[in-house]
Amino acid sequence: MKYLSFDLEATGLEEDARIIEFAMIPFDTKEHTLNHELSKQFYVKCPSFEELEPNLNPWVKEHNKELIQKAHKEGVSMDDFKTIMEDYLNSKEVKEYFGNEKVVLFGKSISAIDLPFLNRDLGWEWMNKYFHHRNLDLSCFTIGLIDMGLLEPGMDSGSNLMKYFGMGEVHHTALEDAENTAIMYLKLLRKFQNSIKA
Repeated sequence: MKYLSFDLEATGLEEDARIIEFAMIPFDTKEHTLNHELSKQFYVKCPSFEELEPNLNPWVKEHNKELIQKAHKEGVSMDDFKTIMEDYLNSKEVKEYFGNEKVVLFGKSISAIDLPFLNRDLGWEWMNKYFHHRNLDLSCFTIGLIDMGLLEPGMDSGSNLMKYFGMGEVHHTALEDAENTAIMYLKLLRKFQNSIKA
């Protein structure tokens, strides 16, 4: 299968939080490769940190101030976000990579924030036009492996899984997270495919 691994950073987890960074990279589970040539990352325009600060949760204030400032200064508008995505998904290279099929989205815990925010900001009809109605969530996949006794409890956490594979800490930048999430999935496939064959 081929998937589009994506990640976004936002001004929080609240319903009215804003997307401030988005990144994506296609990968292939058959070839166990990430297509870095088709990776893309950009910031999404938001109000200034000072304007947002009164309603930001403490973690975001402490860790994402610089990211919010960058998004405010360098970010694209939501209309441009949609245009960038359309140009990307309609490009010859991306269409050839995915075989002119609807793209299957992949990520970590995407049902909690990522997909609701994209549906909200890009529109359900737009999302349905470009993306398959099925998607793959690494957190859900690892929960299944935990239920089968193949992984220890707690491995549905991205940071724990990163440590398990010796990949360091979660960076909380969209492109690195999108890449690392895909890499962890490929590592899990390789690990358990080898166990099954043995």
